[in-house]
Amino acid sequence: MSARNILARLRHGEVLDTDALSWMAGALADGRVSDAQAGAFAMGICLNGLDEPGRVALTLAMRDSGRVLAWDLDGPVLDKHSTGGVGDCVSLILAPALAACGAYVPMISGRGLGHTGGTLDKLEAIPGVSTQLEERQFRAVVRDVGCAIVSASGDIAPADRRLYAVRDVTSTVDSLDLITASILSKKLAAGLDGLVLDVKVGSGAFMKDLAEARALAQALSRTATAAGCPTTAIISDMNQPLVPSLGNALEVAEVMRVLTGLTSGPILDVTVELGGGLLASGGLAATAEAGAEALRAAVADGRALDHFVRMLSAMGAPANFAEEWQRVLPEAPVIRAVPAPRDGYISAIDGAALGMAVVNLGGGRVVEADQIDPAVGLSEVLRLGDQVRAGQPLAMIHAARPEAADTAKAAVLAAITLGDTPVKVPDLILERIG
Repeated sequence: MSARNILARLRHGEVLDTDALSWMAGALADGRVSDAQAGAFAMGICLNGLDEPGRVALTLAMRDSGRVLAWDLDGPVLDKHSTGGVGDCVSLILAPALAACGAYVPMISGRGLGHTGGTLDKLEAIPGVSTQLEERQFRAVVRDVGCAIVSASGDIAPADRRLYAVRDVTSTVDSLDLITASILSKKLAAGLDGLVLDVKVGSGAFMKDLAEARALAQALSRTATAAGCPTTAIISDMNQPLVPSLGNALEVAEVMRVLTGLTSGPILDVTVELGGGLLASGGLAATAEAGAEALRAAVADGRALDHFVRMLSAMGAPANFAEEWQRVLPEAPVIRAVPAPRDGYISAIDGAALGMAVVNLGGGRVVEADQIDPAVGLSEVLRLGDQVRAGQPLAMIHAARPEAADTAKAAVLAAITLGDTPVKVPDLILERIG
């Protein structure tokens, strides 16, 4: 077995077997293949594709290229993954709500890159919080609190980390097979009993087309289930932000408003839709509908808030965060309104453009090394179908400097389209798979 032989088989259109895929994953992890060979492998998979057994084999091989966690707990180990959107802070509500219902949630998450925000960046907007826990700490928080949201350690799916960097510079990021193996190798390394996927489609998502989103949702759910982790998926609309705020501290504030009962809205609807089926698959609810009601109850009676605050405390947050979150979260020095230029109805929102406006304010990354300002972003963003009068704020800008606010104002005006008649608002949940 060698990289040269495997690449020759790919070049001739052969279907790679489990042994070849396992060898390549191990070689990616330990450096036996060069960057050129890794790029050729990614291109070969991108051009020729894998059949379903091959996709499962590559996923498992990449998972097994590093450490795979195992748990000995008195409840199911469950998790969720989102393909990314704007104003999407579901994980910060779902993880503690699941824990309040008897599940254990070892959520290994990522940072923001491009127009979408990262769950870890949102958590670290809270002063003192660190998501880089040693495995001993990670296990203790999961065991004692029921949930922990952390960054991946260096020994989790190292083959994916190597291949992902190569894919970025070889134009092979959009391969369905490589996307599936990349996402699931990290998730399955967490030792899960069940997984739910939120595949987003629309102007604020990476997937703009429903057929593409459906293909990804099916590939992910079938591959994960075949790999031994029962998995379902939903396809949800991302033609507008899920919450009316974009930006790290601003989204944490939205989470606290939900967990303290000040608001609900689409963010809670997506949360219980995802978690209801997950509780049922883990044996903690008789049906998905019963699971959804259990999650709503956990939010309404404060149990989810309790688990969230206990998790934050274990990760370094101030002890008084539950009572003082509005004072504790960082605030931007410049706050300005974006006035509507005329009367009308919100007829379209370019979510990716809004996300990039936040990145350009300093609230996101263009490259991984970029530093983030946790306080900046947008708040009070109006929703599709809302009627506005000239001069009424379309959104509020939170910026570090006046000139940055001016640039963001122009970006927001370009991203929000006003029409003369009301528009039909898309359904929040478009499809359920598995």
